[in-house]
Amino acid sequence: MKTKAVRLYGKNDLRLEQFNLPPIGDDEILAKVISDSICMSSYKATCQGAEHKRVPDNVERNPVIIGHEFCGELLQIGEKWKDQYEVGSKFVIQPALNYKGSLDAPGYSYSFIGGDATYVIIPNEVMEMNCLLPYTGDAMFKGSLTEPFSCVVGAFHASYHVQRGTYEHKMGIKEEGNMAILAGAGPMGLAAIDYAIHADRRPKLLVVTDINASRLQRASSILTEAEAAKHGVTLCYVNTWNIMEQSEYLRRLAPEGFDDVFVMAPNTSLGETADKILAQDGCLNFFAGPTDANFSVPFNFFNVHYSGTHVVGTSGGNAEDMRQALGMISEGRLTPSALVTHIGGLDCVIDTTKRLPQIPGGKKLIYTGISLPLTAIDDFEKLADKNPLFRKLHEICSQNNGLWCTEAEQVLLANAKKI
Repeated sequence: MKTKAVRLYGKNDLRLEQFNLPPIGDDEILAKVISDSICMSSYKATCQGAEHKRVPDNVERNPVIIGHEFCGELLQIGEKWKDQYEVGSKFVIQPALNYKGSLDAPGYSYSFIGGDATYVIIPNEVMEMNCLLPYTGDAMFKGSLTEPFSCVVGAFHASYHVQRGTYEHKMGIKEEGNMAILAGAGPMGLAAIDYAIHADRRPKLLVVTDINASRLQRASSILTEAEAAKHGVTLCYVNTWNIMEQSEYLRRLAPEGFDDVFVMAPNTSLGETADKILAQDGCLNFFAGPTDANFSVPFNFFNVHYSGTHVVGTSGGNAEDMRQALGMISEGRLTPSALVTHIGGLDCVIDTTKRLPQIPGGKKLIYTGISLPLTAIDDFEKLADKNPLFRKLHEICSQNNGLWCTEAEQVLLANAKKI
């Protein structure tokens, strides 16, 4: 079977190509990809090429398909897995396989599987590690966004606290504690806010900072203070652009300090602020993944010794984290549409991936079977006069608080140009 895919050959060398997939083995599965959301990790892999920990050293000779936040449909099941999976079933994949201790992952390491493709072959290890998960949601984009949500779930699970005088780590954020999410109005910050409000274990105070007024306004209009209050959370958005002493300002909101602080951008000053606002036994969760292997931040070791402050970090979630995200999305407890600000087709992936940090907004959602320039949802209205498809999409999204939704996806897939 022929597939079209965006493959990485080396640093900043991405190519959209058509090629033949080999016949599947008895322990493999053939699948159709329908949607993939572009992650900053794909940008980092593109910048680093073979220097990236998950990209193979011989990528220039054996290119890999990029994209790891994807959702699709199973087409052909190898004999080994016929009792566990069915043709026609929808699926998502947890890319962090951890197979035999390897860092290999779909979207970084494989020639025949990745999210930015029309058809892929799912290798045996994905099923062996229980990382091929059934998806029963009403829209494929929601399936794609379970992976970023699973990263947030994993980060919240990785935070921990220790009662003074004991050595037992209590895993998870502090229930009814004070939480800060720094640089939190981007797409992953929105996912973290959403989860903090709607998970079973919640803080009593949640302070979200950012330096971009429009991002903060959008975040506060989707994940509102009133919605947080329904779940017992006092939510406060803070624009820190003109605040000189940010740690002092934040300390006034939580005089005893913050039990959990999430840093959502690899920025030295954010790390220093996070350190300064930690409470006794405070946990600094460094969520952001830097591209600089030598990135470091000064940390107060006096407080480490006497106040028990500590640091954790995670890179992705695991299959259980994704199952929790899938469950909460299917129950309507999470709002994946809040993360999406742009849509596009497979032919815009290369430019979008290479320029990802410079493109404003949240998640860039790709539908791999269509041809479409990357387009902001906010631009649908001005495109409506020239294109009836955008007129219809604008009408649908306007009725949904300006957010992408199931109906919009259905209209797009039925009417967009096939690639």
